[in-house]
Amino acid sequence: MSDGHDGPPPAHPEDPAQPAATNAPGVLRVAQINIGSLLEPEWARRRHEIVAWLDRLDADVVCIEEAWESNGAPDPANTAGWLAEHAAAGYHWHFAGAPFADTHWPDPSLHFGEAVLSRWPIDAAFHHLLPTHGNDPWVRGVPWGLLHVCTAGLDVFVCHLAPAPSHGLHRRVQVAAIDRLVRDARGHADDSPFDGSVHAPMPAILAGDFNAEPDSDEIRFLCGLTPLEGQTTFWQDAWRVAGDGPGYSQDWRDNPIAAGLNVHRKRIDYVFVGDPFRRPEGGGRVLSVETAFHPPITGIVASDHRGLVVDIAWPTRPTEPRSRP
Repeated sequence: MSDGHDGPPPAHPEDPAQPAATNAPGVLRVAQINIGSLLEPEWARRRHEIVAWLDRLDADVVCIEEAWESNGAPDPANTAGWLAEHAAAGYHWHFAGAPFADTHWPDPSLHFGEAVLSRWPIDAAFHHLLPTHGNDPWVRGVPWGLLHVCTAGLDVFVCHLAPAPSHGLHRRVQVAAIDRLVRDARGHADDSPFDGSVHAPMPAILAGDFNAEPDSDEIRFLCGLTPLEGQTTFWQDAWRVAGDGPGYSQDWRDNPIAAGLNVHRKRIDYVFVGDPFRRPEGGGRVLSVETAFHPPITGIVASDHRGLVVDIAWPTRPTEPRSRP
């Protein structure tokens, strides 16, 4: 992708106060953001805004949705990889995606999907395409995905679900599939502590653009408040646990891209943390959460979404990140 822009935009004179960067012992910082790098305008400028935020937040792990790469692009760089390469942290990164249906996008080499950036090497990665409900040709034509990355002893999952407010049936199928995939991947790491087994030090992390509001069945299912497909689960919704206020992640009042889409203000971006019950030394406790990637640092919004930054108790945090080669 040719950016048509020589370097980052100038810094905005107002430097908004944000959560302090942390590499504190025993704390994991996770950031999440839908970067909107394919379909939303001014990516060539917005990517510098996202890098400015990454440098400010100094997260250990960054979960990204709506990244892409294509052999047919003028610049073959992966959009998430570009962010990783330009951020000061020197992130390791992994992207996974799949093509759109040919009715949606003519270039089959374009892969659209999710990415994880990490201070530590990516030890393993797995990608799953998520199911949809019925035969809606538009929804079925988009590669909704779940990326699983193993890094520094953590299981990090990032996803992107069907978007419209009316797509609840699709999202319910998708969150049920995600929970099953996480259970399969984790094996016995999350066995019930009531039988005397020892939990893994950290639960799984699940982040993404769920396109679902907090009182929807799909989010209530993840929070353990309703069954779906005969199964129940429990994840901590970081905002429900530690956030203040409505936590809107799309708000037309101060985001011109969201205003141009004419979407109502809503909370649809999440960081979930698995059950912390009886984890050694409080592993998995949600310590704090804030919205992030807004307001602008460089004078342009990062995305049509706000993102999140979450601090989580991590008693086995490695003392030193391993630098990228």
